[in-house]
Amino acid sequence: MQFSIQREVLLKPLQQVVGVVERRQTLPVLANLLVRVSGNEVSFTGTDLEVEMIATTAADKVQDGEITIPARKLFDIVRALPDGANIDIKLNGERIALNAGKSRFTLATLPANEFPTIDEIELVERVTLPEEVLRDLMDRTSFAMANQDVRYYLNGMLLDLQEHTLRCVATDGHRLALKETKLESAVSARRQIIIPRKGVNELVGLFEAGDGTVELEFGRNHLRVRRGGVQFTSKLIDGRFPDYEAVIPLGADKQATIERDVLRSALQRAAILSNEKYRGVKLELSAGRIKIVAHNPEQEEAQEEVEAETSVEDLAVGFNVSYLLDALGALRGEKVRLNLRDAQSSCLLQEEGNDEARHVVMPLRL
Repeated sequence: MQFSIQREVLLKPLQQVVGVVERRQTLPVLANLLVRVSGNEVSFTGTDLEVEMIATTAADKVQDGEITIPARKLFDIVRALPDGANIDIKLNGERIALNAGKSRFTLATLPANEFPTIDEIELVERVTLPEEVLRDLMDRTSFAMANQDVRYYLNGMLLDLQEHTLRCVATDGHRLALKETKLESAVSARRQIIIPRKGVNELVGLFEAGDGTVELEFGRNHLRVRRGGVQFTSKLIDGRFPDYEAVIPLGADKQATIERDVLRSALQRAAILSNEKYRGVKLELSAGRIKIVAHNPEQEEAQEEVEAETSVEDLAVGFNVSYLLDALGALRGEKVRLNLRDAQSSCLLQEEGNDEARHVVMPLRL
């Protein structure tokens, strides 16, 4: 096995796959990338047994073959080489020789047949959509995923595929983020799958600015995403996601519409004197204004008053200010609408005149 390639051409696929490789592994081969040369292409595969990433690029002076090479060492060497360097990689017995100009490196290998790969998935649905749309869906919801929660099904993101709609939903039990988009063609049946947290993070990091398309393949136990020369596959969390639609408050007839940046700045200032543990702030809504109050155990207090279009005379509700700021950061548009029912109800935040993105924050007793 051998191939020649320019540094920049090699660096891109390595950057895409190296993040999948865990620094601590149960199997030595999981610290390696599977390098496969076929025709005039070379592919690099990284996996941690849950997530698999394959990136393919063109190469010169190829000789077919496959081997596994230490992922982090290969990536660090290529990254440290000078711009424009031409790299020759050749398998000599059980060692890989990497030459670039006057630089010479010899790396240990492990056999390719020891490398675990995900077989073809049992395809049940295929969806194609613009890359920027999928990136936006995940960017604006992933922050609400739980992290190492005992309710394992919350440690990931729900993809809810409905007839003409794809929704991304994430919740940690204290707040919920939902973003949806219309599909060009209808799907055969409603499907719900949960992608684990690491799979979501790797996928978000894979997206690039541009007008490309991505293909989502829904399997019974896997999700596969194809984009350009990259194939991403993730196992799914085997669990039932909570009925998130029941969390979205109904009959929230008390509303306030306000400029997003104004509310965000006021909350950031009030947060400075909030309780460091609970991060609580109280929103006091009245005709034409919202008053934000924060206290802490040192008896310090912050008060902010902002103008708003309100349909309420007198209502006070407590919230975690960090959750409110996360939701406002994920919304777009100049104005946002806060929808409330009573002093014990959650708050539904939306962009004015747009229901595609919905954020729910549970109340906090202050």
